[in-house]
Amino acid sequence: MNLLAIETATEACSVALVHGENVIARSELAPRRHAERVLPMADELLAEAGIGKHALDAIAVGRGPGAFTGVRLAVSLAQGMAMALDLPVVTISSLAALALEAPESNAAILAVIDARMGEIYAASYRRDDNGGVLALDEERVCTPGSLVLPPEAAWNVVGSGWATYADVLLPQLGSAFRAGDGLRYPQARHVATLAISEFKAGKAHAPELALPVYLRDKVALTLAEQGRST
Repeated sequence: MNLLAIETATEACSVALVHGENVIARSELAPRRHAERVLPMADELLAEAGIGKHALDAIAVGRGPGAFTGVRLAVSLAQGMAMALDLPVVTISSLAALALEAPESNAAILAVIDARMGEIYAASYRRDDNGGVLALDEERVCTPGSLVLPPEAAWNVVGSGWATYADVLLPQLGSAFRAGDGLRYPQARHVATLAISEFKAGKAHAPELALPVYLRDKVALTLAEQGRST
């Protein structure tokens, strides 16, 4: 199977290609440069694999949550490529992809992305036996202090939300905390891994049904909320 995956929901811009049994990927931290980097990265991977776009069987995309512009870009590109090539699209939670950046262990995983404006995007997972993850709760956007976690004996935490709010989140994890890494981002190679299972399970969509997930419809604080007056 040949599948191209795109993930640009955070500062990290990444593309991955599943080619038979192999997965090759490109990833870089490229804030505000996602639009200029994604397609060249995809072309590099296809050239490395020695195949053309018409050899692809599906497009996969990290559908958020994350930065509005990044999520919108990834989904739009996936839709456009899929329509042009008459391919289905597999949408994958960017939080689920982030969870696979956690250490491989029996600990539960808290995937948390800094959502700005004093909030986080968060969801909890556990690794399954097939290289994927099982959701332990729902994706949500909330303040770090209001995050409620399911009872687990051990937790690993990954994502930019940990880098920003570790001091708030750590007391909530208590003695169950095992490890935290705030320098991890959702990666296209994990989007690809999760997408393969979804594709085989018949969960691919027509391009027009591949939709972004934002979790909130507000991108900035008002002047009043910032404590300023006009």
